[in-house]
Amino acid sequence: MRYAYALATAVLLSGTAATLAIHQPAGAQTAQNEPGAIEVASAPRPGAPMSFADMVAKLQPAVVNISTTQRVPVNTNPFAGTPLERMVPQQPQAPNGQQVTRPAESLGSGFIISADGYIVTNNHVISAGARGAVVESIKVTLPDNREYTATLVGRDPGSDLAVLKIDGKDLPFVRFGDSSKARVGDWVVAIGNPFGLGGSVTAGIISAVHRVTGQGGANDRFIQTDASINRGNSGGPMFDLSGNVIGINSQILSPTGGNVGIGFAIPAEDARPIIDTLMKGGSVTRGYLGVVMQDVTDDIATALDVPKGRGTLISRVEPGQAADKAGVKQGDVIVKVGDKDVTRDQTLSYLVANLKPGTRVPIVVVRDGKNVPLTVTVGTRPTDEQLAANNFDPEDNSGAPSAGADSTASASLGVSVIPLTPGIAQELRVDPRTQGVVIDRVDPSSDAAAKGLQRGDVIVSVNRTPVTNGSDVAKIVAATRSAGRKQVLIYVQRRNFGQFVPLDIAG
Repeated sequence: MRYAYALATAVLLSGTAATLAIHQPAGAQTAQNEPGAIEVASAPRPGAPMSFADMVAKLQPAVVNISTTQRVPVNTNPFAGTPLERMVPQQPQAPNGQQVTRPAESLGSGFIISADGYIVTNNHVISAGARGAVVESIKVTLPDNREYTATLVGRDPGSDLAVLKIDGKDLPFVRFGDSSKARVGDWVVAIGNPFGLGGSVTAGIISAVHRVTGQGGANDRFIQTDASINRGNSGGPMFDLSGNVIGINSQILSPTGGNVGIGFAIPAEDARPIIDTLMKGGSVTRGYLGVVMQDVTDDIATALDVPKGRGTLISRVEPGQAADKAGVKQGDVIVKVGDKDVTRDQTLSYLVANLKPGTRVPIVVVRDGKNVPLTVTVGTRPTDEQLAANNFDPEDNSGAPSAGADSTASASLGVSVIPLTPGIAQELRVDPRTQGVVIDRVDPSSDAAAKGLQRGDVIVSVNRTPVTNGSDVAKIVAATRSAGRKQVLIYVQRRNFGQFVPLDIAG
């Protein structure tokens, strides 16, 4: 089980390494890890690690504590967590009609990269920790206990990176190093805030470089370390022996949620271009095929007659997306992108995501045991919110709205809706040519609930007028109310069965 807990990657010095002498920088505008500020002074006895004390004293002022305050939706179902939860509707909202929420907090780490207060951390540190939650404020605390309210400059969920800004001058900061030179066995040091303990330091060695964790995407390449990593270390820096930031602690692999010596940091070589883009107010774009991928196991490789350890099986092709236009079919195995083989360490997801949208690239698929060459024009990867909207679970009765849910119709008809995408249509097993909106939530006290409407039903039309979003529904309802009528006639489709249903207009 992989947890996105804080990772404080440790910088330990090898037994043959030398002790460090730290020299103060010439001025306040100098990085804490400026070249020459940390130097090798003398060698310890063979086999004994040197002390990190001077190094930590120099770097620690630039590592900060990051906390957020949030409002989290409360599940008011009295049977929550029991087998009856899905059978009992969500209970009524608060008297003012608003969703019931409770305050919550999150905690993580970060580090200052400029004297005027730019800070790097993980996106998940400053994002809402629960579905439907809203982050109200972000607070940054320096090791000397100075506190600042931070503003979010930019975030990139795909790489789990975010940039914050605090209003300060002459702040201590650190610079990035060259993670491409990191080797397995190198010592590393991490400073962070595990379990809310400020300024904790851990050390370890690099266990692997360019580690693929299987989560997919353009940034599924990590530095793996055996340093002690725990909750609250996320977003903290991983330092090399020269005091350079070579990684940003991001995840751990743990069956219990605690450290078991397998932690992952985002390499500086991958993080720097993204951070530079975010600091300039830009957004990160990635390549996209529009497919659902599946690993090729040895059994699948035998069944499809493809070499073991090569290729990615396509289990679904999104209509109208890049792969569909190129002729990729369900059941194809993509084995090559450009001149690069698709392997377990060089996945299809990684290769495609790192292509610039609009790029024309040759690919090779194995279909019926034969290599089929195709050319694909790479699309632009949708946002996580848009992708989440394509993963619609009709059995989810948690009470939290889906990504992209539109509640404009809820006040009048007692439902909230989301657009019907090809992916959702496939999940709901409706004809892919169907157009309409999907019911995301039903007010249990509404006429819609009384007449049996439920999450996952598709509203195709209202008063015989086709609808494709919540605004369409709201406009028709408003026009009906203005005409003095108290009901609308909707056409509802559930799988491939449809019928007209009259609904009362509330208010």
